[in-house]
Amino acid sequence: EACKLGREVLDIAATFMRAGVTTDEVDRVVQEACLERNIYPSPLNYYKFPKVLCTSVNEVICHGIPDARVLQQGDICNLDISVYHKGFHSDLNETFFIGECDEDTHRVVRTAYLCLQAAQKMIRPGTMYRDLGNTISSEAGKAGCAVVSTYCGHGVGRLFHTRPNVPHYKKNKAVGLMKPGHVFTIEPMINLGNDGGDKTWPDNWTSTTRNGKRSAQFEHTFLVTPTGCEVLTARRGAPLDCMPEYDPAMFQR
Repeated sequence: EACKLGREVLDIAATFMRAGVTTDEVDRVVQEACLERNIYPSPLNYYKFPKVLCTSVNEVICHGIPDARVLQQGDICNLDISVYHKGFHSDLNETFFIGECDEDTHRVVRTAYLCLQAAQKMIRPGTMYRDLGNTISSEAGKAGCAVVSTYCGHGVGRLFHTRPNVPHYKKNKAVGLMKPGHVFTIEPMINLGNDGGDKTWPDNWTSTTRNGKRSAQFEHTFLVTPTGCEVLTARRGAPLDCMPEYDPAMFQR
């Protein structure tokens, strides 16, 4: 139920994404949507995070704090929504195009989606968590992009972040096998070019690329089933056992 509500909130926020809007305004939209549904935005006051969602624009990899900057034509912006409802958290995010974007921007967004999709296809009982990173890294490399290794997917449920850790980079040392009932996120952060490095701003939250190139991300919360997986944060009308094929129109604003 928390996952369905999180999806509702993300879809509402996405309708407000356009040139001329500030991420602070999107933050207020998300806050109202959470209040209307009697749910708590998990990021708010999490280790002193000051807002109800993360908005990561252009070279921001993750954990961007909503502010008064106006979104402009050609920007990309990731909306990361996490909500708490009846004792459980959910977590999901998507990256959106603001108006017309150049081919490099489309490449990094497309690659981020395909990396998550490739990893999703591996979810089934018996898969080793560490193997996801090999697949994600291979998919990113084919497109001339790099995986950010600082941040990883994670278990989610009664705790916002818990085991298992789900690294997105190759040759990682994650432990554990997937078993029916496991619930976790996969959320590869993909940088344009071959530099997967990051740096953190003085606000202690905002993480950006080191070279100023753009970064994109997609995230779902998944449940391991006896035969595969269920996408708990699936888009409305999308299959529950797999992600739909990539279509840039889904994320065009």
